[in-house]
Amino acid sequence: MVPWSHMTKREAAERIKNLRKTITYHRYLYHVLDRQGISDAVLDSLKHELKMLEDQFPDLITLDSPTQRVAGEVLDKFEKVRHAVPMLSLEDVFSEDEFSSWVGRIQKIAGIAGSSTSGDFPEVELPAIFAELKFDGLAVSLIYEKGIFVKGATRGDGKIGEDVTQNLKTIESIPLRLELHRAFSGRLSPYAENVQRGLASGRIEVRGEAIITKKTFDAINAAQKKKGEKLYANPRNLAAGSIRQLDPAITASRHLDFFAYDLVTDFGQKTHSEEHDLLGLLGFKSDGQAKRLPDARAVFKFHGSIAKKREKLAYHVDGIVVQIDDNALFQKLGVVGKAPRGAVAFKFAPEEATTRVLDIRLQVGRTGVLTPVAHLEPVRIGGVVISRATLHNMDEIQRLGVKVGDTIVVGRAGDVIPDVRAVLKDLRTGKEKAFRMPKKCPVCEGVVKRNEDEVAYRCTNKNCPALQREGLYHFVSKKAFDIDGLGPKTIDVLLDQGLIQDAADLFDLIQGDLVPLRRFGEKSASNLLNAIQMQKQVSLPRFLYALGILHVGEENALLLTKYISTHYSRLATRYKLSKIAARIEGLTENDLKHIDGVGDKVAESIHSWFHDKYNLAFLNKLDRAGITVTVPKFHPGYTGTGFRFQGQTFIFTGELENMTRDEAKEKVRLLGGNVSESVSKKTSYVVAGENPGSKFEKAKKLGVKTITETDFLKLLQIM
Repeated sequence: MVPWSHMTKREAAERIKNLRKTITYHRYLYHVLDRQGISDAVLDSLKHELKMLEDQFPDLITLDSPTQRVAGEVLDKFEKVRHAVPMLSLEDVFSEDEFSSWVGRIQKIAGIAGSSTSGDFPEVELPAIFAELKFDGLAVSLIYEKGIFVKGATRGDGKIGEDVTQNLKTIESIPLRLELHRAFSGRLSPYAENVQRGLASGRIEVRGEAIITKKTFDAINAAQKKKGEKLYANPRNLAAGSIRQLDPAITASRHLDFFAYDLVTDFGQKTHSEEHDLLGLLGFKSDGQAKRLPDARAVFKFHGSIAKKREKLAYHVDGIVVQIDDNALFQKLGVVGKAPRGAVAFKFAPEEATTRVLDIRLQVGRTGVLTPVAHLEPVRIGGVVISRATLHNMDEIQRLGVKVGDTIVVGRAGDVIPDVRAVLKDLRTGKEKAFRMPKKCPVCEGVVKRNEDEVAYRCTNKNCPALQREGLYHFVSKKAFDIDGLGPKTIDVLLDQGLIQDAADLFDLIQGDLVPLRRFGEKSASNLLNAIQMQKQVSLPRFLYALGILHVGEENALLLTKYISTHYSRLATRYKLSKIAARIEGLTENDLKHIDGVGDKVAESIHSWFHDKYNLAFLNKLDRAGITVTVPKFHPGYTGTGFRFQGQTFIFTGELENMTRDEAKEKVRLLGGNVSESVSKKTSYVVAGENPGSKFEKAKKLGVKTITETDFLKLLQIM
């Protein structure tokens, strides 16, 4: 597939046509019918691609393009209101590089610097900037005659909106009569006479955002759930739907809020920051986080600080609005399309975006599983550029219906591997190609088979180089032996040079083996050898996980460790590998099946692994290399009827102060509890550190108990 940046004009025209059709449809759902077919982040991503293509081929821009309009059509059920001053939309930027490009354009047009659009700012900066939160609600305009609220309207298409006066009157934060609530400051005293004249006999227009707070949104959804009715998707949709109610009583019951952000009326004010001060004096609530910034660099710091604390705010925000503070310069910069040049919406990194599948390739894992991976046109998600996303297996490919060439929705939350979430089939051209699983392994050409009782396809060649290589990556990974500095690239070099054949060979390496290699000098070689030797002692759960036994992950490794620890109470804390291996080898398959939580497949897999002659030879090799195993003692956590956290499921989100997440998870597992990555009604606790993510919000919606790190530490002591 051809990336959009390399498209011919003909290819771009076809792509633009399909993008416009899809965006128009979803904008109709969102703005007219108050329904949402795709997330805001996905719609933003489609709009962003369309704008990039139109910027590349400006002669393909048409008046009916979604980039040339502000919002959806006006609903027939409300009277139409023509805005005296158009309510413009804002251009979106999603990264520091894109913001830097905006800076360069402003500097060039304003004649205050060169036209550099690189990530490095020129020596001459922009004039002062005003930055404020971008509320996720519904933009409205308020008209006051002689200080009395007489008309309120939605943005509509930017020129004509909807008369929703009676509904806006139900919002208590919107004053019905304007009056000065505190004395003018010295800086605003020149405007006092004009403001007082406007209150007495003139027309005043204020614009802002009607929103619903997170607390109110959760309460409304809780009531919906109790009545067995459909839950609302997000606060923005609920706010928009509430403002468009024919019955003002329904709007009043939703307890909306309002933040003013623009004073359209000219009182002689010279800056946008003065407008915010004037709004406060007139009795409007405005953004308390907003501030005047000295230069563009300060914007990044402000953007980052809001991004970190956005989850703790009482309302939803999806970025910040950055505007030239000087009103005269702002007007001089003018309008391009339907957006002012002097302001942008600097959005937070989305967790979803759209891109195209350039190819689908197979990755062979340590157990021989063939995992299809989508190779993507690079796209920024969650602050990083993504070029690959897992498709999991053939069943998932068929469920999604994904083909090479498709436009897809790809998501990434936190540190989770990006995955394909949906296919936008409306954007297909007919040139897309279906993916088929090959009959031979792409690495060794071994036979590929799928067992009847599982979804995965596997390479049946146990000597497949990919299995050995992936097994080594797994052995030294953070949750296994955790050897610092020994990543996939270094292992590739060691394998390719014939210095190791398996993981046991790592512990026999000497400095002379490493120094001649391209990636090493004497110091780096010494550091790696020290890191390897420091990990010769490993806990039994980590060791079992490192072996890469089929079906044995962290949880099953811990279950087997618990069994060993509690049934062989004379075991020392530290043991030679040969001794502990002999204990496990002596367990029958029936013994393993009776371990609480271990199923038949897992028991069969463990028993088979510890009775394979090649695996036993590998264990002996590790034993000769001096590997020792520590067996955790579970007795302090045992209550007589079960472990302290027996039957409890924990989820961790955010940054912990006193321990890493992995350390916290291990404490839970050692006390008999379970750790999960997804919140459900069965979750016992969600432990929230600093800057918790979406799991925290989902826990609140489901009524799952959320606790702080301090609460968790207390729980460790008292349970």
